[in-house]
Amino acid sequence: MDPLHLTTSRHDGTLMVSVAGELDIATTEQLRGHLLSLLQEAGRARDTDAELVVEVSRLSFIDAAGLGILVSVQNQAAGQHTRLHIEGVPPNMRRLLRITGLDRHLT
Repeated sequence: MDPLHLTTSRHDGTLMVSVAGELDIATTEQLRGHLLSLLQEAGRARDTDAELVVEVSRLSFIDAAGLGILVSVQNQAAGQHTRLHIEGVPPNMRRLLRITGLDRHLT
């Protein structure tokens, strides 16, 4: 099992989180907590151009729980008018997003 690693950077109103390792039921709360904290930060900044980017090119695995977290955080971001999208989607995850229809909402 690959542990989940999160690296955050900030640049001109964009918060970027690079996700590496496995995103599954054992690690979803770690990602959820981190992303919600960043959404709060974006909300406090009151920057209308605030954006949260989740970079997943080094994600080795994602399950339904991981997808659920991404959808939940996307909904929260939309509610506070912060753009959220996913970049660097590996082919296996891109296929999963396409099959579930989430590619239209998250990428």
